[in-house]
Amino acid sequence: MKKNTTSRSHCPITYALDILGDKWSLLIIRDMVFKGKKYYGEFSDSGEGISTNILADRLVKLESNGLISRSQDRNKRTKVIYRLTSKGEDLLPMLLEMILWSAKYDENTEASKTIIRKAQNNRNSLINEILTQLRVT
Repeated sequence: MKKNTTSRSHCPITYALDILGDKWSLLIIRDMVFKGKKYYGEFSDSGEGISTNILADRLVKLESNGLISRSQDRNKRTKVIYRLTSKGEDLLPMLLEMILWSAKYDENTEASKTIIRKAQNNRNSLINEILTQLRVT
């Protein structure tokens, strides 16, 4: 399901914000990438307390913008599984930069020390490791 939207401008930051600039979309993607979440109920149980109607709306928005796909789970026929598309996977370097930036300036960060160290030492290797894990599960 692709969404045809009218762009406010052709600024690349505006483009990204139009898709990801709400309070929840990046957190859903974060949960997929770093916490392995793929079911509606798993997203709903995240600590930030997203309401069910907002979660449903953001999942539709992420799918319509081509960042995630929605399909029937082969192992649990009654469940829908969400996965990142290649467009969604391409956000990984940006997410790592956000983690590094936050770790630098937020003294109370809950960022994984392992992720921080790996991102600082060999970002490309970490990206490949995460992508491999995402594609296996």
